[in-house]
Amino acid sequence: MFTGIVEEMGTLASLEIKADSGIITIEADRVLEDAQVGDSIAVNGVCLTARGFGRGSFSADVMPETIRKTNLGNLKRGSRVNLERALTLSARLGGHLMLGHVDATGKVVRIQPEGNAVLFTITAPDEISRYLLAQGSVGVDGISLTVARLVEGGFTISLIPHTLEVTTLGQNGVGYEVNLEADVVGKYVEKIVEGGLPGGQGEGGLTLEKLAEEGFI
Repeated sequence: MFTGIVEEMGTLASLEIKADSGIITIEADRVLEDAQVGDSIAVNGVCLTARGFGRGSFSADVMPETIRKTNLGNLKRGSRVNLERALTLSARLGGHLMLGHVDATGKVVRIQPEGNAVLFTITAPDEISRYLLAQGSVGVDGISLTVARLVEGGFTISLIPHTLEVTTLGQNGVGYEVNLEADVVGKYVEKIVEGGLPGGQGEGGLTLEKLAEEGFI
């Protein structure tokens, strides 16, 4: 689990993609501190498991599903990526809880300065836009961000200079494909209301009707 607070930008050293597997190698610094084989590291918001370490780098296996569903397959040698180690219980939760499981990808379609901030408009497919709401949280390339407003076919975020400086969003322009992860809380609420979790069906399940009966809605 992650917070969406990027620790550093790494650099893609290599990406070997075969028919049924792939190996990615990232040059990094801070995320290598105390890192061990088997640790989770988010790369552009994708939770990967470290399989080995070199001098100033780590490598991880990449499944075909990950290549299909994320922007990792678009990376080239030298591409910058956002990196974050897994959350510890003693760490501050500066962003929001993220799983590192990308729901879909979107594209930056507009970049517009606004005072000391910059507005990014990003497309979002239906499978993630259903969970988005204004002033709600969204993960963009592993960055915890707040939805400034919803627009047709996507959403807009407002980035401060610090975020532009320390993440890949400040490195890329219009047309850049980003990984998107919806707030996991909204997914669980939807599942519970639909009766899709254990105990969520039958007499003991949670339904909109039962919430209304108890005066919650």
